[in-house]
Amino acid sequence: MENFFENNPQNETNENAENVNFESRIDLQPLQDGLAQIRQEIAKVIVGQNKMIDQLLVAVLANGHVLLEGVPGVAKTISAKLLARTLSLDFSRIQFTPDLMPSDIIGTSVFDLSKSTFEFKKGPIFSNFVLIDEINRAPAKTQAALFEVMEERQITADGTTYVLDKPFLVIATQNPIEQEGTYRLPEAQLDRFLFKINIDYPNLEEEIHILNKENELKNEDKLAAIATILSKTNIADFQHLVKQIIIEPHLIEYIAKIVSNTRENAFLYLGASPRASIAILNAAKGFASIKGRDFVTPDDIKEAAIPVLQHRVVVTPEREMEGVNSTEIIKQIIDTVEIPR
Repeated sequence: MENFFENNPQNETNENAENVNFESRIDLQPLQDGLAQIRQEIAKVIVGQNKMIDQLLVAVLANGHVLLEGVPGVAKTISAKLLARTLSLDFSRIQFTPDLMPSDIIGTSVFDLSKSTFEFKKGPIFSNFVLIDEINRAPAKTQAALFEVMEERQITADGTTYVLDKPFLVIATQNPIEQEGTYRLPEAQLDRFLFKINIDYPNLEEEIHILNKENELKNEDKLAAIATILSKTNIADFQHLVKQIIIEPHLIEYIAKIVSNTRENAFLYLGASPRASIAILNAAKGFASIKGRDFVTPDDIKEAAIPVLQHRVVVTPEREMEGVNSTEIIKQIIDTVEIPR
């Protein structure tokens, strides 16, 4: 609510916005306590990156997949591993390579001599929390094997459908710099990621802190001291709780206008789909919940829009040659669409 007042120039009570109190209609205290403990555990290893950690937590609450993009060495993989350690979920890690086959991910049927029948051996994708390292290193055929499981949380093999246990979350990493031996992710797959999170270099102060932490660790395992905070039941309860966060009709219209503008923007060759609108809605509720509010504000929508949209739209070749990227265009669209009063 505080941010709403700050962004509403017509409101005459800006100076009193910080003193505004409200009584929550949904008990979010257990959720906030759990997330605070997760942040503390991750902070034992990761320095800074608070925005990225919050986005990962929102993705868990919104039951959405995440694409982490950054140069090598900025803690993409370790961040995903740390988050997995704080959650009591089955975890699997898949290293994508150019020779990886779809059966290496989803599993394959093996002939059982004792029964004279084929038995399906489940692949590593059958887990609650799946880390896919360097997702852009596998060819299109292997990437396409993820389409069904990421969207429908199920696998169809040899005519049989296997429903995955809930929750199911994919965190994939990719390096945007190295192009040799990589394959561009198709739009259909990118659209299945709730967020694309760009991880930048740490600043000087954070870099010094990282070196000091590493020096203090000596030979100790970085992950050894990380405690498990939330169980499957906790996560399911929190996901259900986030669905109940209140959003007013005029804010739903605000989301629709932002997404609609991506389809009409002259700088974009491809706009966002209705799946993007739903993603912003769910993510905005997630951002509201981690701030202790049971209602969505325009600032929650703005915070969700960039990580939700930046990988779903395609910049026109002319603008791309000029160095314009999707993030800049989305920011312009957000600034253009009038904030509901």
